[in-house]
Amino acid sequence: MIPPAGGTGVGPGAAVDAAARAAAAFRAVYGAPPAGLWSAPGRANLIGEHTDYNAGFVLPFALGQRTVVAAAPTTPTGEAPVWQVWSDRVGELVRFDEIHLRPGAVTGWGAYVAGVVWALRDAGHAVPGACLAVVSDVPPGAGLSSSAALEAAVLRALLDLAGLAPPLPEQVRLAWRAEAEFVGVPCGIMDQSAALRCRTGHALFLDCRSEDVAHVPFDPGTAGLALLVVDSRATHAHASGEYAARRRACADAAAALGVPTLRDVSPAALPAALRRLDDTLARRVRHVVTENQRVRDTVAALRAGEMRAIGPRLTASHLSMRDDFQVTAPEVDAAVEAALAAGALGARMTGGGFGGCVLVLVETAAVERTTAAVAAAFDHLGFRPPVAFPAEVGGGATRLAD
Repeated sequence: MIPPAGGTGVGPGAAVDAAARAAAAFRAVYGAPPAGLWSAPGRANLIGEHTDYNAGFVLPFALGQRTVVAAAPTTPTGEAPVWQVWSDRVGELVRFDEIHLRPGAVTGWGAYVAGVVWALRDAGHAVPGACLAVVSDVPPGAGLSSSAALEAAVLRALLDLAGLAPPLPEQVRLAWRAEAEFVGVPCGIMDQSAALRCRTGHALFLDCRSEDVAHVPFDPGTAGLALLVVDSRATHAHASGEYAARRRACADAAAALGVPTLRDVSPAALPAALRRLDDTLARRVRHVVTENQRVRDTVAALRAGEMRAIGPRLTASHLSMRDDFQVTAPEVDAAVEAALAAGALGARMTGGGFGGCVLVLVETAAVERTTAAVAAAFDHLGFRPPVAFPAEVGGGATRLAD
């Protein structure tokens, strides 16, 4: 898990000075200015949870919170490359060389950086040694994909330093390999796709089988709405046994049904499919199949300009995750219930589950009332105070002006 940052790490204004902080950190650690600055966003998944590794559909968008990497090449011609990376989250410098470019050789947060180098070199790309400094405003452990933001920013930095420009789909695959194969997190491609391919003011409609994308207009403010991100502060770990168990259950169910993935079970075929499975596998399948349909329905509503119509689908998604996929937590359930009781149009947990953040669609005038209701519910239940902020629909990874 990426270690926590200092400060709150949340809110649209939190990332404003991240570039300046990264440049200053680079100078302080390495004694010289960086060659450039690269930035990648955290993401929230509007809808489509646990569908990505089932070759289904997802609809993430990039947040305003970002990870910034300041970097410069360091390897003289003829010398073996060495990589050094410093993080503001722990104030720690991690150093590794070619000997360490194998899964398990670098641990902790530095493994995500080493994984990017490993994936690039394993794909045949010559990557120079480099010094890097990382500053991030993406809150860790909140289901907002702080790890993919780090991978995407480091990837873009190293590609530019090496003078390489592979197509975006290849970049996504490289970042995904860093996390899935080097670090060992059993994730799909959604997080890396969002970090690298999202556009400002749009959600990313991603087909996780074909990896085709479409940019769907998504600007709640134009409809007089706001999308709140409520960090429940109940942390989770995607590498945990529960997440892996859900993946295994989906694979087992697909095998029992004789289909390549649960993507291949249509809503019409769902009732017959459920009768062939035990109760646990039936619940998992019902979530995936109905969630894929909710993604399609949400995309259709957004394209038709029917922003308010997505609210009930968000809530239905949460109930499915709670009852069928069983990946929510008391804190996120409490946030959803309190928000809906306060008049929210819809609410759902976002991310892999077992904690993290909740998305709440509300009328703009109801933002303060809703956040107060959620805070009061947490206080009553003895939970840590939540942190809430309006989502800023940002863009994907980019090089910043030097």
